[in-house]
Amino acid sequence: MKLHLLDRSNTTATISVKLNSYPNFLKIWHYHPELELVTILKSKGTRFIGDSIQKFQPRDVVLIGKNLPHMWLNDANYFKENSTLKAEAISVHFKEDFLGTEFLDLPEMKSVSKLFKKAAQGIHFKSVSKKLRQDIEDLVTSSVFYKTHLFLDILYRLSIHKNYKLLSSRGYTISLQKKDAALSSQVVAYIFKNFNQEISLSSVAKIAQMNTSAFSRSFKRVHRKTFSKYVNEIRIGYACKLLQENQLNIATIAYESGFNNLSNFNRQFKNIKHVSPSTYLKKHIN
Repeated sequence: MKLHLLDRSNTTATISVKLNSYPNFLKIWHYHPELELVTILKSKGTRFIGDSIQKFQPRDVVLIGKNLPHMWLNDANYFKENSTLKAEAISVHFKEDFLGTEFLDLPEMKSVSKLFKKAAQGIHFKSVSKKLRQDIEDLVTSSVFYKTHLFLDILYRLSIHKNYKLLSSRGYTISLQKKDAALSSQVVAYIFKNFNQEISLSSVAKIAQMNTSAFSRSFKRVHRKTFSKYVNEIRIGYACKLLQENQLNIATIAYESGFNNLSNFNRQFKNIKHVSPSTYLKKHIN
């Protein structure tokens, strides 16, 4: 899974609003210097934000920070040859300083400034009101002046929204800020591509152009967790997505998520989610 930079430098709009409507979203692991506010209108699938793997569905509202890698991957039935399904979302791209370099320093903008900092990890806003989602949709057809006014109001309301979840880990975000961020992204991209297979520490260290012990120490320092725990968290995140779909039994899910035996899967799942896979399944299908 190669990481792509999407260049929008030829866009003259201060706030770029687009209604995306396709048979399926593009399967591109990418990043860009703009923040992005995404509202899902139609379709379901798996959302990759940094090192977070979670399901997405209609009415999801997500704010993605600048240069944070992400991808929206629709479920398999969206890619069938005769599928009539639609993937629709509104995406709003904007720079932090879209209203000027000093605008965020104003006292009135304190909560929005904090919102942008949280967005570095990606934010999933839960239980967003119908009115707020409608206002985001209205951005598509608004005039230039009203669009700016309405979007600022939307940002403020999101900044005081209490029900939200940060997506990517703090350690992943820190790794993006390092001088070797490009190399770190290559490592993470390799892990995402191969997490459901056996991944050796030595193979990943080779990508990082380091010996195994040095890579292990560096990884733990940057991500604030061991390499093995990082991989297991990604595997369990994917397992949660499969459990929520409720189409495979637990043993199959363990294998599909990269675990060679069920007992290790159960142990790692409970360590990370603090419940057993069966308890997690009952909670999310009722």
